[in-house]
Amino acid sequence: MEMIRRFEPVTLLLVVLGALNWGMVGLFDTNVIADVFGGGTLTDVVYTVLGVCGLLSIPRLLNSFHIEGHAPHPRGT
Repeated sequence: MEMIRRFEPVTLLLVVLGALNWGMVGLFDTNVIADVFGGGTLTDVVYTVLGVCGLLSIPRLLNSFHIEGHAPHPRGT
């Protein structure tokens, strides 16, 4: 778990960049990742890395919502 925490800032940055890319796709129909890396295997690798970063960000998200199980509820119930 400590190893994942070391990479949290990087994963958060990549998740934000992926979200901004999807925002560009939605608003302007422009895929920045495909424009930068082309349409080949490197683009697939970038999307895979972004997906893994999204999965690694789930524990942080759950912890911020106090869903993890061991954290007390903010209202005490």
